[in-house]
Amino acid sequence: MSDMEHPLQPPGRLRALASWQVNKVSTLSARLTAQRMQLGARTDFAVLAALEEYGALSQAEIGRRLGLDRNDVNGVLNRLESHRQVDRQTDPTDRRRNLISLTPVGEAHLEELQRHTDAVQDTLLAGLTPEERQQLSHLLSKLLDSHQPQSA
Repeated sequence: MSDMEHPLQPPGRLRALASWQVNKVSTLSARLTAQRMQLGARTDFAVLAALEEYGALSQAEIGRRLGLDRNDVNGVLNRLESHRQVDRQTDPTDRRRNLISLTPVGEAHLEELQRHTDAVQDTLLAGLTPEERQQLSHLLSKLLDSHQPQSA
């Protein structure tokens, strides 16, 4: 389609910027995610996935790994704990801190959230072949790995 068929399309110089494209894809992804998951569920997914992959972590370590503020992590953990999705235990090596671990209820919730996340990714990436999806993931990972991690 030509630009004449899309009169409201942004200028080519703007569309050519990787940062502009990534921002637009991020906005689209957030909108698609919001259609399937509540806002808190996105952070729940990140926290539960971190606990599944790394095992028991302190609240501070969860925040560092996910780039989240410590107070925000506390609110998420309180919510997850109230639903029995995580468990807090005193760290036997440092009684001043708690270790957070995933419970079976949390594992089940993570699987449910994963199904929603997969559906969003399928919708977002519908215009790409499986090979293109892998290539995009590889290139984005390479780009992110070339920079220092940033907090959220």
